[in-house]
Amino acid sequence: MRRIALFFSLILLTLESASAQDAMTLVKKLKAKLDKIQDYEASGILKTDVSFIKIPISNVEIYYKRPDHFKIKKEGGISILPKGGVSVNIISLLESDQFAAVSAGNARIGNTPVSVVKLIPLSEDAHIVLTTLYIDETNLLVLKAITTTKENGTYEMEMTYGKYAASGLPDKVIFIFSTRDYKLPKGVTFEYEGAEKPQTTDEKTQEKKGKIQITYNSYAINKGISDKIFE
Repeated sequence: MRRIALFFSLILLTLESASAQDAMTLVKKLKAKLDKIQDYEASGILKTDVSFIKIPISNVEIYYKRPDHFKIKKEGGISILPKGGVSVNIISLLESDQFAAVSAGNARIGNTPVSVVKLIPLSEDAHIVLTTLYIDETNLLVLKAITTTKENGTYEMEMTYGKYAASGLPDKVIFIFSTRDYKLPKGVTFEYEGAEKPQTTDEKTQEKKGKIQITYNSYAINKGISDKIFE
């Protein structure tokens, strides 16, 4: 009986090791695709769905530059400055290679089968605790990401793709977060120019979800962007 138990234990360990290798191989392929993008400037439309903040649908410019510069700018209006471990940019989630990848099975996003992979940071100082990626393995695209941070809670991103899919860049990103304590969360900051910051209506906002939707119209990829854009 001991031999049989040892045999099955060895099989289980072998399967777990193969699964981890497959997950890491998939993530490396995805990362290699996204690593080709050094910077981009994009135009898009910003839509918010936050109960206590009334912001009209806005035209925005989006800027990204490696390793971790990202900015969304509305001229004469609102700047959204992701920081503190919160990002609405999928490339930034894979910037570091200091993580272990573990397979979490398969699922479906809409009609698309996806591989579910959990990324666990290797460093104790990492601001991200866990990221779960839902990957379209055929096209090497992340359709959904759920990230838990040490200080800013958990947030989700849902991505849809179109003409920029070959570069791994989405046509639309939906960023979902908790409005608890009247924050977006701590890592997402709205700067109001020429207007007072809206106030909370009641404590019920603590229980609600907020959404930021960015629909991209066009990208200019690897054209070079000055660091001054992000100051």
